Parts: sequence; structure tokens; C-alpha cells
Amino acid sequence: MMRLLIILLLFLAPGSLFAADDPNIAPKMTEQIRKQNSDLNIDAIRRTPVSGIYEITIGANIYYVDRSGKHLFSGHLFDTTKKTDLTAARLQEINKIEWGVLPLDMAIISGDTDGVEMAVFTDPDCPYCRKLEESLKELKGVKVYTFLLPLTQLHPDAKRKSEAIWCAKDRHAALTQVMLKGKPITGGGCETPLNDIAMLAASLNIQGTPTIISKDGRKLSGSMPAGQLKAWLTGK
Repeated sequence: MMRLLIILLLFLAPGSLFAADDPNIAPKMTEQIRKQNSDLNIDAIRRTPVSGIYEITIGANIYYVDRSGKHLFSGHLFDTTKKTDLTAARLQEINKIEWGVLPLDMAIISGDTDGVEMAVFTDPDCPYCRKLEESLKELKGVKVYTFLLPLTQLHPDAKRKSEAIWCAKDRHAALTQVMLKGKPITGGGCETPLNDIAMLAASLNIQGTPTIISKDGRKLSGSMPAGQLKAWLTGK
């Protein structure tokens, strides 16, 4: 019950996940920016390294405005000296997911018991998810929590397959049977967490599969080879 309450609160109040306005910005300036953009649900206003340009966060997105608040633009801000994408770094920061909100008992567990932990939201009929499963098969030193997230608007049979996978005696074996071997699967009829997982995904702004979450909360969409994925997970 407590887990469902947490999920519901996340879903209803996503703006609460973001920080307040930068206290180093004059209150009159933040007031002016908000006034000029009153039709936007601005979560926070923050300084950037560029004089006179301010970052505003709206949900999971970042935009930029001048000090008057009258001119707004979208795009990525780069540091050409350090060759870094400042916007990408900030997006990764504001879209971090607290590992503790993930209901791990609703996941299929595989990989190395003592390995680096990661979570993945997957759809058994998603071709990119299948590519990721191929990478996970080769991945060493990683413990994987797989959440079944069938996107039925794209893959009408995905929910039936997800139910059959969850209800199988060996869930991970059933998952690999469907995703890696392309074998049909039957079954189902047991109670599944699919609806709760869908609510959780919506609350965390997870809109596609596969979506990977690292133990430190970073989020990655799509697949990559095992070596690159291990480097991303460990930061090495």
C-alpha cells in the first residue's frame, strides 16, 4: 500500500522532484521571468555560465531565457573550451531517478548476484529491447532488475506475453525464450504487477523502451553493446 501511495504521489506531483529557484538570482528577476512566461509551468530558474542567460526547467525539459524573460529558446548549450554539452549534463542531473522508488520485488532478477545493479524497463515485442537483451547476455559483473512494460499501442500482443513471462516458473528463462529465441509462450492467469509498473513508469517520465536506470539514478534510453553499457554503469 505504501509503495502504491509513493507511486501515486510521484505521478500527481512531478514538479516536486525539481529544485527551487537558484537563491543567487535576484528575486525580482525570477519574478519577472515567471511573469513573462506565466503560461508555462516553470519548476525552477537557474543561472548558466553565460551572463544574462538563465535556465528554466519545465518537467523533464530545459529551456533558456534572457534576464527580461521575454525571449525564450530551446537547444543545447555547449562549453567550446572544455568540449562539453552543458545541457546534456543538466538533463541527466534533473532526470535522475531515486533508486529507492523502484519496487524491486516487481522486477525479474538476473545477472551476477553481487554485481553492479541496474534496472531496465522492457517490452517483449520491442526490437531495441531484444538488442539490449543480447547485450545483457554478454554483460558480466552486473545484476539486472527487469520491469515488464508492454507498450500495447505499438505491440498489441506484448501484454499477453508479459503476463505469461511473469507467471512462468522461471521468469528470466521465459523472458529469454521470447526475446532471444523468438519462441512462442503461453500461460498467464496469475496476478501480475504490470498495471503498477505502468503507473510507476508514467510517474518517472519513462515513455519508451528500453529505458535503463543506473544505481546512482542516471537514465538511458536505447541499447548499446555490453562493453559500452558496463562503462556507462560504472563511469569508467
